[in-house]
Amino acid sequence: MAQVSINSDLGEWGLSTDSGERARLLQSPSVDIAPKSEGEAPPGGLGRGTTSTLGAIFIVVNACLGAGLLNFPAAFSTAGGVAAGITLQMAMLVFIISGLVILAYCSQASNERTYQEVVWAVCGKLTGVLCEVAIATYTFGTCIAFLIIIGDQQDKIIAVMAKEPEGAGGSPWYTDRKFTISLTAFLFILPLSIPREIGFQKYASFLSVVGTWYVTAIIIIKYIWPDKEMTPADILNRPASWIAVFNAMPTICFGFQCHVSSVPVFNSMRRPEVKTWGGVVTAAMVIALAVYMGTGICGFLTFGAAVDPDVLLSYPSEDMAVAVARAFIILSVLTSYPILHFCGRAVVEGLWLRYQGMPVEEDVGRERRRRVLQTLVWFLLTLLLALFIPDIGKVISVIGGLAACFIFVFPGLCLIQAKLSEMEEVKPASWWAMVSYGVLLVTLGAFIFGQTTANAIFVDLLA
Repeated sequence: MAQVSINSDLGEWGLSTDSGERARLLQSPSVDIAPKSEGEAPPGGLGRGTTSTLGAIFIVVNACLGAGLLNFPAAFSTAGGVAAGITLQMAMLVFIISGLVILAYCSQASNERTYQEVVWAVCGKLTGVLCEVAIATYTFGTCIAFLIIIGDQQDKIIAVMAKEPEGAGGSPWYTDRKFTISLTAFLFILPLSIPREIGFQKYASFLSVVGTWYVTAIIIIKYIWPDKEMTPADILNRPASWIAVFNAMPTICFGFQCHVSSVPVFNSMRRPEVKTWGGVVTAAMVIALAVYMGTGICGFLTFGAAVDPDVLLSYPSEDMAVAVARAFIILSVLTSYPILHFCGRAVVEGLWLRYQGMPVEEDVGRERRRRVLQTLVWFLLTLLLALFIPDIGKVISVIGGLAACFIFVFPGLCLIQAKLSEMEEVKPASWWAMVSYGVLLVTLGAFIFGQTTANAIFVDLLA
């Protein structure tokens, strides 16, 4: 791709002077980027970072893998079996990787360092605001999903500790799902969400990665050496319809969505070059694909069409190896919620300050009060919704549709705008191919988002 200077003057795009602050707010604490200022960046690129190529691969894999892993066996069931699930993932992986490369190209061309700043610079104010609203909504929905996951895993663990059959009536009040979720949230999640900084992520990330690999290993082992009481239901060999295949897409989008955090990672590299980045994201996505496929295939073949949307719920409560996996998932979610809330809160803060026409708040007292208020409102709303939406599958479907926007729609729009900004009078064939590919990405993402939204409205609400 030819180098294009899209955003040489921030004032042209109506951006406030605190864009660098917003970039640092949304920057992952696990990456290290030098501050951007005039005269520091070399011509045609951003300042040098400190992350090696191997380190960048690890960070992208870490950003990609997470609790969405638990939903992949159900996605294989929805898609219509192993063959359909593998084909769907492989096909989508091409678009997922290309979206990551497009974002790096546009970041380099626009001299911006975060996802939403790239969209602002390349696509303009309206699309930039829509992107920020989408990020806030996505992180809010994911926080709800995390609380539901905590409740799901705690139910199984408590059933073993209380030595009572699952779902038995007359259980003590302190084992009630709503009470245990609320207690865990108030004791652990809320205190971790209030601080201004989240530097603990670099330590929690290691445990999260270990937990993810452990869950995958357990699911594979349990398929190879199954327990006697675990017998699979019907094993689907073909999709029931094309609609069924498309219904599996949101789960895959939710699992592979690392695009929002990918732009800071790209700019943290010692050599932030698009070609090098292409190799980084290809290697990272292949690793993530292996983990998701191992989990999806073995989990689906173990339980068949009866697999739960959260695959760990399909295993017996008394299985100690699976209980350890549940504990890992709870620990991962407890540390991931504050990180996602931090990102969502930063976007909400930026939107509020821009709406009020205010600079970044320098009054520590006022900033603290606003941060605490935002955190409490966010926390209480997500907790209440999690208590009354017990089905994780529905939440994953909705936020998976939003993930499709980050993977397809916004990168596609950025590619189209970037190519349209090129001033050649005679457009080569490659130019038209790039624009057409951008249109394809936007169309695919809009289709997935529209489908999940329609399902949420017309299927769930009217059922």
